[in-house]
Amino acid sequence: MTAAAALDDLPDGSTPWSRRLRTPLRAFVDTEALSALVLLGAAVAALVWANVSVTSYENFWHTQLSVRVDGHGLALDLRTWINNGLMAFFFFVVGLEARREADIGELREMRRVALPLLAGLGGMALPVAIFVAFNADTAARHGWGAAMSTDTAFALGILTLVGPRFADRLRAFVLTVVVVDDIVALLVIAFVYTQHVEWAPLLVAVGLFCVVLVVRALNVHQGIVYALLGIAMWVAMTYSGIDPLVVGLGLGLLTYAYPAGRADLERASDDFRLFREQPTPELARRARAGLSAAVSPNERLAQLWHPWSSYAIVPLFALANAGIPLSGHFLAQAVRSPVTLGLLLAYVVGKPVGITAVAYAVRFLSRGRLRPPVGWLSVGGAGAAAGVGFTVSLLIASLAFGPDRLAEAKAGVLAAAVVAPLLAWAVFRVGKALPDRTRARAILGTSTAIVDLLDPVDPDRDHIRGPASADVTLVEYGDLECPYCGQAEPVVRELLSGYDLTYVWRHLPLDDVHPHARMAAEATEAAAAQGAFWEMHDLLFEHQDGLRFTQLVQYAAELGLDTERFTDELKRRVYAARVTGDVDGADLSGVGGTPTFFINGRRHHGAFDLKSLSAAVVTAGARAAIAPPVPSNSAPDRNPPDSNPPEDE
Repeated sequence: MTAAAALDDLPDGSTPWSRRLRTPLRAFVDTEALSALVLLGAAVAALVWANVSVTSYENFWHTQLSVRVDGHGLALDLRTWINNGLMAFFFFVVGLEARREADIGELREMRRVALPLLAGLGGMALPVAIFVAFNADTAARHGWGAAMSTDTAFALGILTLVGPRFADRLRAFVLTVVVVDDIVALLVIAFVYTQHVEWAPLLVAVGLFCVVLVVRALNVHQGIVYALLGIAMWVAMTYSGIDPLVVGLGLGLLTYAYPAGRADLERASDDFRLFREQPTPELARRARAGLSAAVSPNERLAQLWHPWSSYAIVPLFALANAGIPLSGHFLAQAVRSPVTLGLLLAYVVGKPVGITAVAYAVRFLSRGRLRPPVGWLSVGGAGAAAGVGFTVSLLIASLAFGPDRLAEAKAGVLAAAVVAPLLAWAVFRVGKALPDRTRARAILGTSTAIVDLLDPVDPDRDHIRGPASADVTLVEYGDLECPYCGQAEPVVRELLSGYDLTYVWRHLPLDDVHPHARMAAEATEAAAAQGAFWEMHDLLFEHQDGLRFTQLVQYAAELGLDTERFTDELKRRVYAARVTGDVDGADLSGVGGTPTFFINGRRHHGAFDLKSLSAAVVTAGARAAIAPPVPSNSAPDRNPPDSNPPEDE
């Protein structure tokens, strides 16, 4: 079976423990994909409600709700509270994910940001041009902003349903494109669809934003401080007349992300141990603070707000805005309306063509130095999925159009939401008919991956299982006393038996939680000196609860080793430096916990069950299979620089 064909023939089962070990990107994508169904249900409910009683629907959302303190406050209708208030949390979550990808994800190298950023702009410019072409001679052309922005939840949901499996790089590409959409859309709302600006409240909002920057620079971590400043900024922006949604996006983009460091984890473990010994309120507070500090504020806030945004706020927005009466007369009018047709074609034609054309132009003009992280089939399918402009499109339409034109605009947006998924399905369906190697290139592309493993594999030093020259190298940093490493061990065995794979074990004993792990690691090195590393490695995993000194000596005897030499070397800690060398390499690559896997130098952020690791190994193998050949006069390199790009995929 070829690597490309193997992409469609992977294990399906996943274990409960694997579902608890999801990468932030995978968690984000999964939440967005599931919430797309909730969002669809809310949109259908809005249509049913509006067609049962449009008067009831409109009267309910125009209900006034005021918040006042000592005679001062805001009075807005329910729809405005949702569109301008709750939706700020939606943009906050989008900003969080964009910042996470920029800090520790696929977009932490500037050259990888340029192409999706420009593609996102192209995917906005062409739809706007199409809409303006349909409405050039009417006042409706002022609503061009409604043709720009992609709905994040729908786009990711479509890719999950019809796109290639296990394509985190594709989803990272799409997230960058839609974040560009959202940022530009908010700027358009602020500068194009704002009728009147009050400068005093605007200056107050800018001043408060500067205070946020100062507080952040002072490393203040109390969330209540940022919450109060954010609310104050939102109120000031509302009084200024500029849409306050930009506050949410701005705060999200300021919230930095970082991987959990080993030093922070050890400090948190020490704090918890102190609390375990003396359960006092002060030590409880210290333990909570230590645990919280070990995880970046970006991930903490995303975990808190992302489900609320996806499953409550955005569906509530759809319920408040998607309702239109679908009478026969209205549908006949909408079919001929330049607003409806302009929006429909802007999204289902302009989005995919604009994104794909600009991406190809950047690839061509840069001579391959800038290229999509995936193949061109995936770029086209992603562009088609981006043709759903539901949330922000309806938001801008509500600002740009009067009641009659607004209903026609909603019809165009809803029609695009039906056609775009079918178009995306058709694009990826075409890919299935391609020959295996061509399909792999069309889906995966030939762009180089970011190398996370900063301590390269050394056959003269590392412990290796499987053929040393396999296309895929799996490096594991593990702890012989770690129960998760024990659960991952049989999975690794299955991978070795099922795939052409080079497997490398490296030590990362977690001394603060596993007191016998370091001595066990040194025991495997003492066994390695007698040619029995893997035998000792396997035996210790079978007896993870028995790693004391006398038990280690007993295992050496069972393996037929020279126990006198083994005991002497273990007592004198002859191989302590060898284990410490692995630990230093783990620190260099930002590894804080176990097990941590690297596949062809790229850190694996998913779960460690057979399904997830198999998918990552197969994908890496497919990428290696379609990589350009290395010239015979150069050293092998699985990640050739983009300065010498391969032939276009």
